[in-house]
Amino acid sequence: MTGRTFWDRRRAAVEAEAQAEARATADADIAAREAELAEVDDAEILASLDLPDPETLGPGDDFKAFLTDVVPARIKTRALRRLWITNPVLANVDGLLDYGDDFTDAAMAVEHIQTAYQVGKGMTAHVEELARQAEAAAEKAAQDSQLPEADGAEGDATPEAESELAVAATAPAPDADPAMAQGPIDAGTAPQPDADPTAVAEAAPQEFDDEMPLQAAPRRMRFVFDSAEETA
Repeated sequence: MTGRTFWDRRRAAVEAEAQAEARATADADIAAREAELAEVDDAEILASLDLPDPETLGPGDDFKAFLTDVVPARIKTRALRRLWITNPVLANVDGLLDYGDDFTDAAMAVEHIQTAYQVGKGMTAHVEELARQAEAAAEKAAQDSQLPEADGAEGDATPEAESELAVAATAPAPDADPAMAQGPIDAGTAPQPDADPTAVAEAAPQEFDDEMPLQAAPRRMRFVFDSAEETA
């Protein structure tokens, strides 16, 4: 449904018929005039129309007078040829001009040609595609900005950073006693709280098998505490 009534369509059809009849009448008049002037010399026609000889025109002259309906087609052709010769822009046609070819010729036109140009809209398809890509990029950037920072930190961790964290975890604390950092202390050799701080804790004797090789005796360890020196 186009929203047009029967009488609207009827009036449009009548107007189209009237325009077609007017064009046909005008074409018939022109053809009759051309037939009458076919036997007349060009010089006489130019004199009757008060027009100069097209061959005498040069750059800057006005050729509009030769483009009216009363001028025969052959004289129009002579005037246009002279215009093409005198105007270097028209005489030296650039082969790269896309509008310089006759696209109405079926032999020159490409079969099943496709174009993004739309009549009355221009290159809207290309512009709409660029707008869609820009909108998609903006949505992706907004989604990336909403992700937790912790996830980004864990995902960006490098092997060098992981090794540095492992070394820092195994290193002794700065405030720890240097003597305690040498290694774990056996429960039998560790000094008791009530014992004399200056006493030396000896390790319990170990039984050795005759067939087993002798091992070096463990080194005795001595612990000195600042509080013991102050009370002594």
